[in-house]
Amino acid sequence: MTTMAYVNSTSTAHGGLSDRLARLVKDVRMAMDRRRVFNRTVRELSALSSRELADLGLSRSMITRVAIEAAYGK
Repeated sequence: MTTMAYVNSTSTAHGGLSDRLARLVKDVRMAMDRRRVFNRTVRELSALSSRELADLGLSRSMITRVAIEAAYGK
Protein backbone atom coordinates (compact mmCIF):
# COMPACT_ATOMS: atom_id res chain seq x y z
CA MET A 1 0.00 0.00 0.00
CA THR A 2 1.35 3.43 -1.01
CA THR A 3 0.67 6.45 1.18
CA MET A 4 0.76 9.93 -0.32
CA ALA A 5 1.12 13.06 1.69
CA TYR A 6 -0.43 16.27 0.55
CA VAL A 7 0.65 19.59 2.00
CA ASN A 8 -1.13 22.81 1.25
CA SER A 9 0.34 26.02 2.54
CA THR A 10 -1.31 29.30 1.86
CA SER A 11 0.49 32.54 2.39
CA THR A 12 -0.42 36.04 1.47
CA ALA A 13 2.15 38.24 -0.14
CA HIS A 14 0.79 41.46 1.29
CA GLY A 15 -0.65 40.40 4.62
CA GLY A 16 -4.17 40.91 5.76
CA LEU A 17 -6.29 43.98 5.45
CA SER A 18 -5.28 45.25 8.88
CA ASP A 19 -1.59 44.94 7.94
CA ARG A 20 -2.15 46.89 4.74
CA LEU A 21 -4.11 49.58 6.54
CA ALA A 22 -1.41 49.88 9.21
CA ARG A 23 1.21 50.25 6.47
CA LEU A 24 -0.90 52.88 4.73
CA VAL A 25 -1.30 54.88 7.96
CA LYS A 26 2.45 54.63 8.59
CA ASP A 27 3.24 55.80 5.04
CA VAL A 28 0.81 58.73 5.27
CA ARG A 29 2.29 59.83 8.59
CA MET A 30 5.80 59.62 7.15
CA ALA A 31 4.74 61.70 4.14
CA MET A 32 3.14 64.29 6.42
CA ASP A 33 6.26 64.46 8.60
CA ARG A 34 8.46 64.96 5.55
CA ARG A 35 6.16 67.65 4.19
CA ARG A 36 6.27 69.39 7.58
CA VAL A 37 10.08 69.41 7.44
CA PHE A 38 9.95 70.80 3.90
CA ASN A 39 7.52 73.58 4.84
CA ARG A 40 9.43 74.52 7.99
CA THR A 41 12.74 74.64 6.09
CA VAL A 42 11.29 76.86 3.36
CA ARG A 43 9.67 79.14 5.95
CA GLU A 44 12.84 79.49 8.04
CA LEU A 45 15.17 80.05 5.09
CA SER A 46 12.76 82.49 3.46
CA ALA A 47 12.72 84.55 6.66
CA LEU A 48 16.48 85.12 6.40
CA SER A 49 17.88 88.17 4.66
CA SER A 50 19.85 87.76 1.45
CA ARG A 51 22.99 88.57 3.45
CA GLU A 52 22.27 85.82 5.98
CA LEU A 53 21.61 83.34 3.18
CA ALA A 54 24.89 84.34 1.54
CA ASP A 55 26.69 83.72 4.83
CA LEU A 56 25.31 80.17 4.68
CA GLY A 57 26.45 79.82 1.08
CA LEU A 58 22.90 79.95 -0.25
CA SER A 59 20.88 82.15 -2.54
CA ARG A 60 17.11 82.61 -2.61
CA SER A 61 16.87 80.42 -5.71
CA MET A 62 18.32 77.50 -3.73
CA ILE A 63 15.75 77.49 -0.92
CA THR A 64 13.36 74.98 -2.49
CA ARG A 65 16.18 72.63 -3.45
CA VAL A 66 17.67 72.76 0.04
CA ALA A 67 14.24 72.12 1.57
CA ILE A 68 13.70 69.09 -0.68
CA GLU A 69 17.08 67.70 0.36
CA ALA A 70 16.28 68.29 4.02
CA ALA A 71 12.87 66.62 3.84
CA TYR A 72 13.30 63.90 1.25
CA GLY A 73 17.04 63.38 1.04
CA LYS A 74 17.12 63.94 -2.71
